[in-house]
Amino acid sequence: MCGNTMSAPLPAIVPAARRATAAVIFLHGLGDTGHGWAEAFTGIRIPHVKYICPHAPTMPVSLNMRMSMPSWFDIYGLSPDAGEDESGIKRASENIKALIDQEVKNGIPSHRIILGGFSQASANCVNKDVHVLQCHGDADPLVPFIFGRQAAEKMKSLINPSNYTFKSYRGVPHSACPEEMVDIKHFIEKQLPPISAI
Repeated sequence: MCGNTMSAPLPAIVPAARRATAAVIFLHGLGDTGHGWAEAFTGIRIPHVKYICPHAPTMPVSLNMRMSMPSWFDIYGLSPDAGEDESGIKRASENIKALIDQEVKNGIPSHRIILGGFSQASANCVNKDVHVLQCHGDADPLVPFIFGRQAAEKMKSLINPSNYTFKSYRGVPHSACPEEMVDIKHFIEKQLPPISAI
């Protein structure tokens, strides 16, 4: 990974079918890799968009009895009052910024880059003008649906609420579904139209 100081392998990349004028950087969840998400984005590919799916470094995770697994930062617990690995989150943010900076050097303006993620990686940079799509399955046993709703309410207080969309998916556990991937594609198409359409 460009600028990566956390010793993770190079990202899985789905190149644009034509000249890339936009990019999506999408981070996987705890214990996963970027490969599965790269495959998912291949299925909803937009011709002018490059998809970058980095891999988290392997580290011990407190939540999982300190077992080593791909993780962007340590997770101490799933309850709302669990502490946070502030230094790990900062390191992960710096590495994500390095990926964004590399794409800017490659000629993609920063306003044409979307940052997204699943589960552990779903935190977005907070800017009141940013557009956010949050998706959550209502049968998620790992991150209860109520936590998703609470996050949605918090985000609406931090950004322009008209730029925020929360979508729920009936019967979907801690995973993505085809309907969700179509919604993600539509969000990307709206936020990153072809240059000729701007």
